[in-house]
Amino acid sequence: MRIEQLEEILAGWQESLCLEIELAGLIAKNSTAHKWKATYRSIVLRELVMWRFTDLMAQVAYLLRREHILGARVLIRSGIETLGILVYLNQITEAVLNGEMQFFDFAEKTSHLMLGSRNKSTGRQSINIVSVLEKCDKQYPGILETYSGLSESAHPNFEGVCMGYSHPDETNYKTVFRNRWVEQFGTSQLPLIEIFLRTMETEYNERWPRLFDELEEWLTRNDARLQSESGRI
Repeated sequence: MRIEQLEEILAGWQESLCLEIELAGLIAKNSTAHKWKATYRSIVLRELVMWRFTDLMAQVAYLLRREHILGARVLIRSGIETLGILVYLNQITEAVLNGEMQFFDFAEKTSHLMLGSRNKSTGRQSINIVSVLEKCDKQYPGILETYSGLSESAHPNFEGVCMGYSHPDETNYKTVFRNRWVEQFGTSQLPLIEIFLRTMETEYNERWPRLFDELEEWLTRNDARLQSESGRI
């Protein structure tokens, strides 16, 4: 992938971003399935993830154009976290359909995914993103390793500081300082981004719509039982 291709793809994504979701329309489609708040949260989460991921990747493209590699790597890392939320949402939806997770546990998780925070600005605790990515790694092997590699750049560890800004001159017994991010990682960003763009397209355009349709049908079939169980919770 070339930077021009990335910019073209992102321009198309930005044009097609969802601008609003009307609850009334969902209820008209299937009033049984959409009386549960979890379905609405799932829809909103899907669109929020796409908005954030597209925004992040657009900023990555901007930085790569200007050879600001460190900033690009930090934002790619954030993009993986964002993508991971949608992958995880699809995983737990599938778990409900397979009988591996209770619907009310699923509903609680969607609440934490959308409303969770670390600074207590909301009444929900956010789900640990590393735990989310560990589950994603079972479906997309290597995503956690890639994330860990990018974290080394994001943090002031050896890679983020010494390797990024210095070079030892052992012959003359001195340390030379310079910005080495292009030298170290300049050609490795776009192949990574291409993989994550394809993954997002799969999760957003294929897996989520299929699983959500199945969830609507599942909720319709199991409505009486869920209503009974909700009264005991």
